[in-house]
Amino acid sequence: MSLIKSTKNRKRIIYTLILMLVVVSGLVFSFAQFAFGTDVNREIKNETTPSSRSLSIAERKANLDKRKKWETSPDGIKYKAWEVSPEGKKIHASHDKIKQYIKDFSNMEAVVTSVTFQRENAKSSGPKWLIVRINGEDYMMQYIPKDFEQLKSLKVNDKIIVKSRSAGYSPNHPYLILSGDYIARKNTILFKRDFSKNNPC
Repeated sequence: MSLIKSTKNRKRIIYTLILMLVVVSGLVFSFAQFAFGTDVNREIKNETTPSSRSLSIAERKANLDKRKKWETSPDGIKYKAWEVSPEGKKIHASHDKIKQYIKDFSNMEAVVTSVTFQRENAKSSGPKWLIVRINGEDYMMQYIPKDFEQLKSLKVNDKIIVKSRSAGYSPNHPYLILSGDYIARKNTILFKRDFSKNNPC
């Protein structure tokens, strides 16, 4: 009987030791996670972040390389020469006068100066142009024929309100090109671009 009791006591001691070892191991593991887990996660994030940042820098460098390549092309050289010409400087100055209105997408008071303008050698079925004067400067807005139909009631010297989200330069155009996104006359909206259709014109 004493041998059986002794064996049982040994088993209990062994089970107790194993149980204690499991509990202690769990506590040690939990403590290690608590103490070092945040740093490990941060290290992993820090390892992945530089690679994505490098990609962004690489993309910017690629775009810069493309721009430099374009600037040395015949078109780029022509454009840079136009920028410093009296015509180019005048158009840039006209942009400076209204860039805050474009940024804010706010009302600009304009006077219509032409509804029949056509670029030289342009097809009659091509884009339609509306030329307006804002604060003494001339600007042009391009429309597809369908959109221009909404402006067919406009006449030279009509006073209108214009809103634009963007502007563009071109050596092949006599004025700064505005995106005529909103045009109203006498509190009546004649044209309002629907941006939900993702129409860039």
